[in-house]
Order: sequence, then structure tokens, then C-alpha cells
Amino acid sequence: IRSPLSTSKLYLSFLSTTPSRHPVLLPFHLHLPETNESKMVKAYELRGKTKDDLLGMLNDNRKELSELAVAKVTGGAASKIAKIKSVRKNIARILTVHNQQQKESIKKASKGSKYISKDLRAKTTRAMRRALTKKEREMKTLKQQKRDTHFPMRRYAVKE
Repeated sequence: IRSPLSTSKLYLSFLSTTPSRHPVLLPFHLHLPETNESKMVKAYELRGKTKDDLLGMLNDNRKELSELAVAKVTGGAASKIAKIKSVRKNIARILTVHNQQQKESIKKASKGSKYISKDLRAKTTRAMRRALTKKEREMKTLKQQKRDTHFPMRRYAVKE
């Protein structure tokens, strides 16, 4: 069995989809196309896009990130290595906008229903969530209501 290193070309690369960081065989001379995708995306521009557009952009950015990771391992240009950070941030922005849009659609769908989805409820603290509501705090028992009507607070007039 011949090893890949004994062939005329050097084979070594990194594939981002593998959970472990073992090298995967790809030709060294593999030219990665220069993409214009790494331009920083703005969140306000993303908000106007549809779900399909966002997911398409997300896939493009993830592909670009894997290509940049390959370039980093194979000793690519410094400009490519510097792009990694901006691509990762772009992916984060796209995911943030996508998740916000999903949450908004869930809010609209559940509007008027008796129960609210747990991720849409107010977080606060556990103690605050279990505390009595204002209406519950102001409620009085029948006995207390009778006591208040039959024995009202006494009013005193003070002479000076």
C-alpha cells in the first residue's frame, strides 16, 4: 500500500465537518476561489430578507468558512486567514436575525391563545415567577370583607 505522501503531490487538508481534527486527504494544489461573500453583512439589511434567503446566505458563509479553514491549514494567504473572523461574525448575525424572525412568527401565531410558549414568557427569577399577582394580593376572604364593612376604621378629629 502506497502512502499519500509518496505520490508526486503533497496531500493534506482540513475538513471542518469532521468533529475530530484529523487530516483529510485533498490535493495541495486545490485552488480556493476568491469569494466576495466575506463582506460584512448588516443586521438591518438581513431583517428585510426572507427565511429562504437567510438560510441560503448561511450555507454560503458556512461553505466559505470551511474553505478558509482549509486555506489556514494548508498555509494560505494571510488575507484569507484574516477573513475567518468576519465570516464567523456574519454567520452569527444571520443566525441571530433568523432566530428573531422565528420568535416573532411564533408570537404572532400564539397571539390570543390561552397559553404562551415557554421561550416567550418573561424570564425574571424563579421567585418572581411564583409570586402572587397584583389581583391575587388584593383579594380578601369573605370573613375579612364582612369585618371591614361592619367594623370600619375609626376616624378621629384632632383639635389644635
